[in-house]
Amino acid sequence: MANQTARTPRRRLHPAAAPLLLGAAGLTGATLLHFVDPNEAGHYPTCPWLLITGTWCPGCGTMRAIHALTELDILGALQMNPAAVALIPFVAYGYLRWLYRSLRPAPPRTTPRKAVHPGWLYLFLGALVAYWVVRNLPFGQILAPG
Repeated sequence: MANQTARTPRRRLHPAAAPLLLGAAGLTGATLLHFVDPNEAGHYPTCPWLLITGTWCPGCGTMRAIHALTELDILGALQMNPAAVALIPFVAYGYLRWLYRSLRPAPPRTTPRKAVHPGWLYLFLGALVAYWVVRNLPFGQILAPG
């Protein structure tokens, strides 16, 4: 009897289940941010980095930027976190590519491809750290959340 349960094939999820679930979670989060304003105190927790150090992290202002985008206020979103707004097209492209490839999988390859060249990842990390430092300097206050 134990062997029969071990041999029973397990149901597998469709390859598009993960991107569709993540997309649904993102839309749910954006909807929450649209209706529960992060600009009002007490709705969301304070950024732990800001609470401990008193300086802005690269993500500070992202929730308020997304809230502004849900209200089609692009300038307001740019005032809250310009880096997050600048990254939206890249995140959207990556997500749509992932969704497309999960719906229409390519034939298996003999050698796997690298997703991104490591040089681009180091460039992104360097730009993120530079943004983090500059937004906390006196001349970089334009990058601080509005």
